[in-house]
Amino acid sequence: MLRRIIGEDVTIETRFDGAPVGAMADRGQLEQILMNLAVNARDAMPDGGTLRIETAGVARGLPAGTSDGPIVPESLVMLSVSDTGCGIDPAIQSRVFEPFFSTKGPSRGTGLGLSTVYGIVKQSGGHVFVESEPGTGSTFRIYLRRAALPAAEADAQPIAAPAVPPGSETVLLVEDEDGVRKLARRILERQGYAVLEAAGGAEALDLAEKHREPIHLLLTDVVMPQMGGRQLSERLVERRPETRVLFMSGYTDDQLLAHDRTGADVAFLPKPFDSKGLAAAVRAVLDAPTAS
Repeated sequence: MLRRIIGEDVTIETRFDGAPVGAMADRGQLEQILMNLAVNARDAMPDGGTLRIETAGVARGLPAGTSDGPIVPESLVMLSVSDTGCGIDPAIQSRVFEPFFSTKGPSRGTGLGLSTVYGIVKQSGGHVFVESEPGTGSTFRIYLRRAALPAAEADAQPIAAPAVPPGSETVLLVEDEDGVRKLARRILERQGYAVLEAAGGAEALDLAEKHREPIHLLLTDVVMPQMGGRQLSERLVERRPETRVLFMSGYTDDQLLAHDRTGADVAFLPKPFDSKGLAAAVRAVLDAPTAS
């Protein structure tokens, strides 16, 4: 999965310290963290480089001198993702986890990738830090509480399908963040859906134009370059009034969340989401009664 996202010019190195350990976090959300950090690393290495993923058990609390609030020493698990890219200017390192903050320009994403990572980690009761120097690369270290589950048992657990009824409908998935889109597609296909995948609004409309069969659901990010999810949904539903719409976003203050222009409630999935959350939201929208 990571190889398809980062390309052939980036080398992946892994180092797992000691026996496997469990972490107090949703497995699907951990996949989303890795996807987002891998995409961030890829964009920092346009000419290729090395992506390094490490894990380690931490016997004590976090390193002294951190600024992530009061931290009680506890048994922790560390996940580290490093790159050999361009690095981050010290003047902006404190802002990298802010929603919509990006150094990539308007055509290279919305700046929600790292804020999504931060949200997942905090939701899991963990901590995330960045270390970087311009020209030498960046390292993101994530600390999560160690799971009480025995390591052997935790390692043996498979990735379970969400306990939500499967489907066979066609979903048009539109998301400009590569990691989020690939993860969402994996979850949906595991649930039995046929997925049409697009990285933006114009690409989605082109896909819909060429697809002759029904498109039962549009699952789209709200904020995207050039054409946002709201505009995309209006144009698609105008052509395909039978298509239902589910919006997703990490920016929960968007006015879209309250009502659409007709005054009707809109279906919305907040980011970060896990496998069950996505599967349940999709199923709920598809199974909702048709408006009279």
